[in-house]
Amino acid sequence: MSVSRTDRKTSSQTHSAGVRPLLLDVAGLTLSGLLAEPPDRPPRATIVAVHGGGMRAGYFDGQADADLSLLTLGARLGFTVLALDRPGYGRSAAQVPEGLTLDEQSAVLSGALDAFAHRHTVGRGFLLLAHSYGGKLALTTVARTPGLLALDASGVGHRYGIEPAERQRLRRHLEWERNWGPLGLYPSGTFRAAESLVAPIPAREAAEVALWPTMFDELAPRVDIPLRLTFAEHEAWWLHEEPDVADLTSRLTTAPVVRVERQPGAGHNISLGRAARSYHLRALAFFEECLQSAEDDSAGVRPRSGNMTNGGAR
Repeated sequence: MSVSRTDRKTSSQTHSAGVRPLLLDVAGLTLSGLLAEPPDRPPRATIVAVHGGGMRAGYFDGQADADLSLLTLGARLGFTVLALDRPGYGRSAAQVPEGLTLDEQSAVLSGALDAFAHRHTVGRGFLLLAHSYGGKLALTTVARTPGLLALDASGVGHRYGIEPAERQRLRRHLEWERNWGPLGLYPSGTFRAAESLVAPIPAREAAEVALWPTMFDELAPRVDIPLRLTFAEHEAWWLHEEPDVADLTSRLTTAPVVRVERQPGAGHNISLGRAARSYHLRALAFFEECLQSAEDDSAGVRPRSGNMTNGGAR
């Protein structure tokens, strides 16, 4: 269940310097992914990046501009960053062409964390950074997996801005606009570089889309780690006005920190846009605060009043 190795096969996908392909064997599946590690020191912690529907792990290593990559930025700041192709994407697509349900993917992701830790130094532990459908998977995994440190997710909420049945009737160009927003939000070459990242959404994954609001209500009280959610300025898939955010956060009754922020100058696919570096730095700053808070707690240091809260946080 825990054999990891570098993928030595030739890939048509381009990666940033310091980023290498990885294979991870988990519960009979071979997951592909990308790995970046600090070049000169052990990692402070390990960030596991989880992509959305119809994308691949390279979403977090954008190639249109050197500043886009979460993997290279995180490694420079002392984190190991592991971006995995979710079950049904990348190498595992041939094994499970119909994909897996959220619960099944959650079990695989938990196993992947164990498998990676068996072969690699992970530092203080695992931090999750997720996008869109990957945010659903990350929330599901947090609710079922003890010991994770924090979660930062973008492009995911609890109530859709468009009903799933209505989405099926959208013309292709309208769905494209909801995913990307205005073209000017992205550097030149983004869409050519993204061709290698796009993948079909597996059928079993697509079949669960309409179930998410009910699933969220069930798992939200069991999310018990610091949580930061980001909605892009041009986010069009989710309801995220103030009453919607208030309703969302009211359901997260166990999380010690719930922070909801907005990323200006960004569309749904934040990590491929011009705002990617800003968003990634904010996410990494949140992780730094979480690690420091955990150190203060273990040392018996009383947190300052209002520590790690703002906006929609509790």
